[in-house]
Amino acid sequence: MKPIKSKAQIDYMKAKTKFEERSKVLEARVAEEQKEQEVEQELMEQLVLETGFHQAFNELAEAENELISWSHATIKHDKTYKDNKKPIDEMYEKLNSDPQMRARIIQLALRIR
Repeated sequence: MKPIKSKAQIDYMKAKTKFEERSKVLEARVAEEQKEQEVEQELMEQLVLETGFHQAFNELAEAENELISWSHATIKHDKTYKDNKKPIDEMYEKLNSDPQMRARIIQLALRIR
């Protein structure tokens, strides 16, 4: 039986997949352009927009924020949270200043059932 995922978890996984796909397309286009010319800022910006990388990045960031918000609200109903309220809240407070903490929270949020 497949584990049930929340809307926030599913949306994040879709956004991450789309971002990874757009990233590969962008890398291929950059490599293609480098054969003919040096890829400077203006061309890079154009490629980022043309390949949909920029939009995919924004969608991923939005999905991450939704997932984090959902996980924080969901975990508050768990007994573990009540026993470890302070350290868990400190983790969530650090997520915007510590990229590693943000990544850990996202990984933990994907495991919530």
